[in-house]
Amino acid sequence: MSVGNQYDLHVLALLSAITATAAKQIIFFVSFGGRKIMNEKTRKRMRPFERLVKRYGAAAAFVAAATPMPDDIIFIPLGLAKYNPKRFFVATLTGKIVLSYIIVFISHYVGLSFVEPFLENVDDTTPVYIGIAIFAAIMTAIIILLLKLDWQRIMAKFAPWTLDENNEEEEN
Repeated sequence: MSVGNQYDLHVLALLSAITATAAKQIIFFVSFGGRKIMNEKTRKRMRPFERLVKRYGAAAAFVAAATPMPDDIIFIPLGLAKYNPKRFFVATLTGKIVLSYIIVFISHYVGLSFVEPFLENVDDTTPVYIGIAIFAAIMTAIIILLLKLDWQRIMAKFAPWTLDENNEEEEN
């Protein structure tokens, strides 16, 4: 839609950013609620990670949203760690606005001349479906790994301040 001159580029970018943010909010709140099925042992293991997320969560959400990386790797742990939903929304929306504007303007000014060579030989969509299935499997494995890791041991090496139970009270 951004290749031609039919649509307003600003409306396209903002609409894209808002709808992408809405989708990420769903993922965030599902993982936020998914914490209820975690047992106490897993919750205790994740407390140092939660402290880390509380400090750097907005920056991580913004960077993940503003880049073409698979941002669910960041968003799901933020939900599991019960990160502040308002901060998550603002960081994600601003990141998606940045990314959407970049995509819309690049595609408008570079257009089909760049994309067509990649699409002209695509006859079979099976590899796309296989890629989606592989991505889903990898995301599931990452979430399981995230829940199984001993965050106290990991954070003791990289962010020892996250092990201090008093930090939680100071930040609240």
